[in-house]
Amino acid sequence: MTETTIDRRRLLILGGGALALVPFAGCMSRGPSGDIVRMTRDGAPLFADIRSSNSLGAIRADRELETAAVVQAGYMAQAGRMAHDTGIGRSFQTRMGNVKTNGAAAENLARGRMDLVRVMDIWMNSPGHRRNMLEPKFARFGLGYVTDPRDPAQRYWAMVLAA
Repeated sequence: MTETTIDRRRLLILGGGALALVPFAGCMSRGPSGDIVRMTRDGAPLFADIRSSNSLGAIRADRELETAAVVQAGYMAQAGRMAHDTGIGRSFQTRMGNVKTNGAAAENLARGRMDLVRVMDIWMNSPGHRRNMLEPKFARFGLGYVTDPRDPAQRYWAMVLAA
C-alpha cells in the first residue's frame, strides 16, 4: 500500500467521523461566551399558540434568523450586559444588514434564570416586546440563548423576527 492510499483512507475515515457529528451541531455548542442553545424549534408551537390566540396567522421558524438571535445572545453574554448594541458594528441595524428581512425586522432580548415559557411570558407582558411578537407583517422568527460564562444559570435570550 502506498503512502498516498493510506493518507486517502485516513482522510476518508476522519471526514466520515466528522460528518456523523453534523446532526448534533445545531442543538447546543460551546461558544466564546457560554453554551449556545438554539430554541426556535422548541419555541415554535408556543409562539404559534400565542399568535393564534391573538387572531394572527402562523409564524415559521427560520434558521437564518435563529443564527442572528444566537449571535446577538453571544455578544451580550460576552459583554456581560443586555443591550441591542453591544459594541462597534454590533447594532441591530448593522447585524441585520446581511440577513434577509423582506423590509421589516425586530428583536426581543431578555436576561435571567428563565426557561422558554417564562421568557415568552415576560415578553408578552411587556408592551414593546408584545407588539413585536404580535406584528402581523412578521412571518418568520429565530430564537436562542447563550449562557453567561461567569454564571451558567444566567441566560441571555434573543428573538429576531422578520417579514
